[in-house]
Amino acid sequence: QVQLVESGGGLVQAGGSLRLSCAASGRTFTTYGMGWFRQAPGKEREFVAGISRSGANTYYADSVKGRFTISRDNAKNTVTLQMNRLKSEDTAVYYCAATVGLAVTRKSQYNYWGQGTQVTVSS
Repeated sequence: QVQLVESGGGLVQAGGSLRLSCAASGRTFTTYGMGWFRQAPGKEREFVAGISRSGANTYYADSVKGRFTISRDNAKNTVTLQMNRLKSEDTAVYYCAATVGLAVTRKSQYNYWGQGTQVTVSS
């Protein structure tokens, strides 16, 4: 089992940047694929970015490709989402998640979720 704690959310102007971090407990971090999801008011939770267990493979939603970067540090049990050129439509609660499976883009495959961190982008 793994516990996930997000940090780094906040209020930023459009065009700005934020860096989200997720700290994972436990000694088996490298057995999990990791992902970031987001949920805006009135909308379903959606995939944002995913990263394989080793960090060698990354995946992005089309809406964030070229602006967001996901990375992980397996020595520190952390995964990070660097968000640049933020837009008002990026406003949402962002969730870190872990999966024992290989399909890091599929929400249904994730086993563990953090509590979420609010990101608000003002236009």
